Amino acid sequence: MSDFEQRRHLMVDRQLVARGVDDVRVIEAMRRVHRHDFVPASLVDRAYDDTPLPIGHDVTISQPYIVGFMTQALELHPGDRVLEVGTGSGYAAAVLAEIADQVVTVESIAPLAEQARERLTACGDRIEVVSGDGSVGHPARAPYDAIVVTAAAPDIPPPLLDQLDHGGRLVLPVGDGVEQLVRVRRTDEGDVHERLLAVCFVPLTGRYGHGGDGHRSGAR
Repeated sequence: MSDFEQRRHLMVDRQLVARGVDDVRVIEAMRRVHRHDFVPASLVDRAYDDTPLPIGHDVTISQPYIVGFMTQALELHPGDRVLEVGTGSGYAAAVLAEIADQVVTVESIAPLAEQARERLTACGDRIEVVSGDGSVGHPARAPYDAIVVTAAAPDIPPPLLDQLDHGGRLVLPVGDGVEQLVRVRRTDEGDVHERLLAVCFVPLTGRYGHGGDGHRSGAR
């Protein structure tokens, strides 16, 4: 077993399983995906540390536990179509694609989108990387069984709710500074909102992000 493989298994056991991540699909996905392939070369030795790491453009690759927790909160099944808002390094998209059949991931920073696209070529057509404003989602591929947002929104963006399928789950941080991770579940009786965890993310940009005209006006 290589050093990276040992570190990856320890990461899963100590940072995820020991903290309550118990979805077998999530655990196995995070054992398989090589996090060290998604960090800058200068930080490879820290790839499996219990912390977010900078990847440039004032963006980080999320702490492994947060990736595992959010993926578990999506309650994914084989056959699901997932929208991710905020591709970053591409690591979380790779984890999602180990479980779901199709992942569409949207990144507003063009160089990050291009880097992620190159890293994710091994996933074939299971992952589509889109460069654009993730706060409006990606309606061309809607509806989605699950949507995850990796930046903090001021409120839940209405377009994301519009693109969530019946029975779907939306997981995102909401707030400014210290945020709440929220899950919205679409049911026959309406949308059910749950608060899951206090978190801290970079702010969501775009029309329905912080300072966006969609957020200010409430326009759809």
